Amino acid sequence: MGGDSAPDMVVEGADIALRRFPDTGFLFFGDEARLAPLVAARPAVAAASAIRHAPDAISGDAKPSVALRAGRSSSMRLAIDAVRAGEADGVVSAGNTGALMAMAKFVLKTLATIDRPAIASFFPTLRGESVMLDLGANVDCTADNLVQFAVMGDAFARTVLGVVQPTIGILNVGSEDLKGHDEVRAAAAALRAGPLAPQFHGFVEGNDITAGTTDVVVTDGFTGNVALKTAEGTARLYSEFLRGAFRSSLSAKLGYLFARNALAKVRERLDPRRYNGAMFLGLNGVVVKSHGGTDALGFANAICVAADMVANGINDRIRDDLGKVVPAVALAAPGDAGG
Repeated sequence: MGGDSAPDMVVEGADIALRRFPDTGFLFFGDEARLAPLVAARPAVAAASAIRHAPDAISGDAKPSVALRAGRSSSMRLAIDAVRAGEADGVVSAGNTGALMAMAKFVLKTLATIDRPAIASFFPTLRGESVMLDLGANVDCTADNLVQFAVMGDAFARTVLGVVQPTIGILNVGSEDLKGHDEVRAAAAALRAGPLAPQFHGFVEGNDITAGTTDVVVTDGFTGNVALKTAEGTARLYSEFLRGAFRSSLSAKLGYLFARNALAKVRERLDPRRYNGAMFLGLNGVVVKSHGGTDALGFANAICVAADMVANGINDRIRDDLGKVVPAVALAAPGDAGG
């Protein structure tokens, strides 16, 4: 029931995702009176799904603490409960981000040795795609948190992006080893001392994100969220500038006629719907957050991200990697941070 165009775009998105993952089944949690006709209108979805009535829904402006206390009968909470009970392999929601994180962490708990879950998402780059985390779940992070994010990002890049040996960078104010605060330097020291050392590139800067310098970009939630919103705003600004330029004169309009096929390819490459689906990594279950303003195609991509994560056993990979990396973190002395 979450999202600007829910539940219509949710059901339509499931229909689109079903074409890519035909063996997927769906449990729709929400207002049955609204969901039933939408599902019935799509025979393929109807054959692969069941509707669970939920009398309540979490509003977009609800505080996480309030949603956690009062939302036990909400569609969001019941969907997460289904994952905990083993009825579903993952949950996808376009609803309130803070409420989804609070509920998922409370119900599913975190993986062993993971202190805090992180929000991760795709970024288009000059080299293809990269994953960045955290994007807003944790404003303040310790060195251990950043190392855990690196492990989870590595597992995600191998599982979903298909990169055999992902390169990892920590976002910093400079690439030199002495730059940055104690936490990022301590995290870098721990990664250099552990099993991920061959993949650790070192520090990266803001311009390295879109350049694709590394496959995984690790940062705290405050910096990551600012970088994400800045990138989104820049993309919209560029789009408006380009649109205005092609409308500025008759010759510009004629130029657009010759360039429109190329521009369509650029638009498709940067289409935010292609990268819809932020992952909550570090939980005992697959949880994917769709953008609330997306359409059916965007929601379908979020479903496909969840299906990829389930099919490739991302949590098992994270557990295995943590078992190798955590001892290295414990052995990294504070002095190794370089200052």
